Amino acid sequence: MIGYSCKYAPVELVAAYGEEALLLDAETSDFSRAETLTHANVCCHAKALLTQALDTDELVLTDCCDATRRICDVLQDAGRQRFLFQFDLPHDDETCARARLTRELIRFADAYGAYTGRAFSKEAFFAACRNHSSAHPPREPFIAVLGARVSPQLLGQIRCAFPIPVENLTCSGLRTLEDPPEEADGFSFEALMDWYAGALLRQTPCMRMTDIASRRALYENENIRGIVYNTVKFCDYYGFEYADLKAKSAAALLKIESDYTLTAPGQLSTRLEAFRERLGLTAPDGGASNQPPAAEKAARKKYFAGIDSGSTTTNMVVLDENEAMLAFAIVRTGPRAHVGAQAALETVCRTLHIEPDALSAIVATGYGRNNIPFATRTKTEITCHARGAHALNPAVRTIIDIGGQDSKVINLDETGHVSGFMMNDKCAAGTGRFFEVLTHRLLGIKMEELSDLMKKSKNACTISSMCTIFAESEIISYLSQKIPIEDIAAGTGRSIARRILAMGRSAQIQYLEPIVFSGGVANNEAITDIFAELLGKPVTAVKMPQSTAALGAALRAHKEYDKLQSA
Repeated sequence: MIGYSCKYAPVELVAAYGEEALLLDAETSDFSRAETLTHANVCCHAKALLTQALDTDELVLTDCCDATRRICDVLQDAGRQRFLFQFDLPHDDETCARARLTRELIRFADAYGAYTGRAFSKEAFFAACRNHSSAHPPREPFIAVLGARVSPQLLGQIRCAFPIPVENLTCSGLRTLEDPPEEADGFSFEALMDWYAGALLRQTPCMRMTDIASRRALYENENIRGIVYNTVKFCDYYGFEYADLKAKSAAALLKIESDYTLTAPGQLSTRLEAFRERLGLTAPDGGASNQPPAAEKAARKKYFAGIDSGSTTTNMVVLDENEAMLAFAIVRTGPRAHVGAQAALETVCRTLHIEPDALSAIVATGYGRNNIPFATRTKTEITCHARGAHALNPAVRTIIDIGGQDSKVINLDETGHVSGFMMNDKCAAGTGRFFEVLTHRLLGIKMEELSDLMKKSKNACTISSMCTIFAESEIISYLSQKIPIEDIAAGTGRSIARRILAMGRSAQIQYLEPIVFSGGVANNEAITDIFAELLGKPVTAVKMPQSTAALGAALRAHKEYDKLQSA
């Protein structure tokens, strides 16, 4: 078994010597093993590859970039592989490039043949080439995964989120070769390698290649319902293509970012489900529903509830049939989502003097939405924030939301539907938790006191690091210099605002007016003012900012109930 990492690797040539090739594309729990052999600042793709390579006795690598070139150097120094070969891969498919790759293929064949002690089998080579011949694109609607390679774990999570086929069109899933010509059986080995070099280079190019025009065929397919675009932290290749797609493609886009460590399932699931809702697709199982038969509740007064299960608080809103708010609750979530949800349910029921089964429909949202047993339906907080904000102000076009564990920027169209969004990844920077840790724990300030304190600042500090640990060190340094705590608090608020605005701009979110601010942090007037200053546009906090998503969920509950009644 020989490991490889690139679609230009000579997989078929390996098969010609009676061996199998294994794609090294898995995620890893951490980079500690790789960082014992190389610098910690090496890119995450290279460190993930190095982590897997350390457990692989045979490797064939391609010099896709400077980082992968260095991985080969590191492995050679470590001396752990019985066989290690690195291809000098051209950047185009013109005549000289093909001749260069032909020489590399012959060099590999000589080295691998000597290593295995086996002869080249033309029959096995042809069979392997035909096994990787070009596949036809789906003739039915599908979700396209583009960009940098995706791990099997990540691809599986994407496929579970959609009720239609998901096609992996990244390097890890798009390895296609043309069939050998009929006359190839009479080719000499050198002529056969010349054809093979051309076939490898004629694949749909990856982003490192000079001419990438033919990549347009990947996203111009009329059956594409949406594109999930995977980018890699600190890698520019695919970031450039995403920006071009965002500007030119008519397809709906969702940008995700990988670092090849095990993906945080909660936040990614939210983004995938929100994208599915934006596309108007149902959940793969038709949507979880515990809704009783319509006739059973027909004679009752109708109550519609939305519950937002967040990392810090759980918020619940109850509406009547006319969508007027009857009750709301804000409780601490605690260590278990269902416990906080039950407390919120009991609170609103006491307020209305009703039993829980009097609620006609309950839609759950937030990170704990799938752990609420009494919910009749679930929706992502992206969709619910949009619905709630639109109900409060139908003119809203941009929502900035900061919750305890995540932050997001959402664009709405004229009808209040989500037209684009960006959500933070698993890093806590730019979240309410980040703010709480850096102010309450270090400065000894309660969250409700922060706004007034920040407004007193005359010279806000610069908190340059967005990593919680390093930002904490900066704050401790400022405290040791006896910098006024109001300036430190204001600097922390500005760093959060800058991070979130940059996050939105990275996904080409337009900060269209009117702009509203929601989430628990929106209770801080000083942060609202900072957003307005940095954008140069008015920003207003929504009414009851912690309950915006719960309101949207309650409105969705009403809508879902009406759908069931009319079905």
